[in-house]
Amino acid sequence: MTEEISGVEINKPREACGVFGVLAPGSAVAHQTYLGLYALQHRGQESAGIAVSDGFNVTVVKDMGLVSSAFDDRILAALEGAIAIGHTRYSTTGSSSWRASQPFYRDVGDLEFALAHNGNLVNTAELAAETGMLDGTVTSDSDLVAELVALELASEDAPEGNELPWALKRVLPRLKGGFSFVAMDRQHLVGARGPEGFWPLCLGRLDNGWVVASESPALDTVGAHFVREIDPGEMVVIDRDGWTSEQPFDNPDPKLCVFEFVYFSRPDTVLYGRNVHAARQRMGEQLADQVPANGDLVMPVPESGIPAAQGFARASGIPYRDGLVKNRYIGRTFIAPSQEMRALGVKMKLNPIRHNIEGQRLIVVDDSIVRGTTTRAIVEMLRASGAAEVHLRISSPPYRWPCFYGMDTGTQAELLAANLTMDEIREYLGVDSIGYLELDRLIDATGAAGAGFCTACLNGQYPVEIPAEIGREVLGKREDEQGSAFISASQMELGQ
Repeated sequence: MTEEISGVEINKPREACGVFGVLAPGSAVAHQTYLGLYALQHRGQESAGIAVSDGFNVTVVKDMGLVSSAFDDRILAALEGAIAIGHTRYSTTGSSSWRASQPFYRDVGDLEFALAHNGNLVNTAELAAETGMLDGTVTSDSDLVAELVALELASEDAPEGNELPWALKRVLPRLKGGFSFVAMDRQHLVGARGPEGFWPLCLGRLDNGWVVASESPALDTVGAHFVREIDPGEMVVIDRDGWTSEQPFDNPDPKLCVFEFVYFSRPDTVLYGRNVHAARQRMGEQLADQVPANGDLVMPVPESGIPAAQGFARASGIPYRDGLVKNRYIGRTFIAPSQEMRALGVKMKLNPIRHNIEGQRLIVVDDSIVRGTTTRAIVEMLRASGAAEVHLRISSPPYRWPCFYGMDTGTQAELLAANLTMDEIREYLGVDSIGYLELDRLIDATGAAGAGFCTACLNGQYPVEIPAEIGREVLGKREDEQGSAFISASQMELGQ
């Protein structure tokens, strides 16, 4: 759901990737994976890939672009087998190229496997040193993990039989950061979630097999019954006889990214047993109670602001109306040859409904702001359409810290709320008033307050330590007085 209008601008957090896997003998697993990835397209629009095993060989096909442009019936028909995994990518580390697209494939002796990853690791330099991979040869942290698994499989300790699950159990505890994986060899499908569970993963049942996916709507798309969410720190190993649960990590500590509830996940997704759409409506209700506004109508910034706007209208008693129409035929990104064309990007994607706007005091509800340039352009459109007042309400707290675990917002210097006071933000955006939802109210609105969340981008409290060289680059920090190799949560105060 990245609101990238110009190809370079970020107004919303860019989400992590989407992963899907299916083991279903007798089914068209490549087609099922295509449908599953299509349901996860909002999690990444940069590249897409599918790996399939027919029991004898593992075949990988991947390409740049959307799922629908990377695959057609001819390609899918040739991918016959009983096991498949798929990936739709937005890059957070590594290059934006075909070489960095997933799944990654390795052939180790007589064993083939493929692996796909959702998230971002923070200890890639350490891991790369373990593999002996040279600088410039690692296309992404996912590629690095595939190499680590391959090294385990090539070792003398590798057992006969369940080699891939064994190798993953040895590699996964060495990873630091945010990660959910799907992997496969000729006989197994594996789904694994990091000990913090930053990124979601769930298990579904087919009549003739099993499915793992980043979000539950992907299960619905292929007719799978939702079984449960895969727990933080859990690895599920699936073969033709069923599935087993493994625990590669000693002390899982659930910290689901709170922005899965705010923005990333589809409204029909289930997280922590709660419906995301209902949670977003409650965020709007909380927002109306915390920072009310006098207005004639409540309108969303489509489409991600719709549920919160509905909740705000319901709680405030102010009528809900659409004020902006989204052009559904504009992709999430498009190539603009000049700055003048890039400046028209917002107008290409959103158009005001003057009849509903002119002379009205608008309460405009959106879920988040990163840089604010798109929000500013929207406010200018509303003013040009005759809005008497514009009161902006955001259903999450100010976004002040960058994420290191799998979503991309640029450096802290690029984050609007990290560099301006609330009055300065209001003035920059050109609104009459602005209000953000408090963190405690946001967590309460999820309906899963005690389940565990990562809120680092909102309060700077990072659950996994960040290597100092990475933190300095993004936050502009220096090592502490002891020369620590890590930047702790207490050191993540705003550095302006």
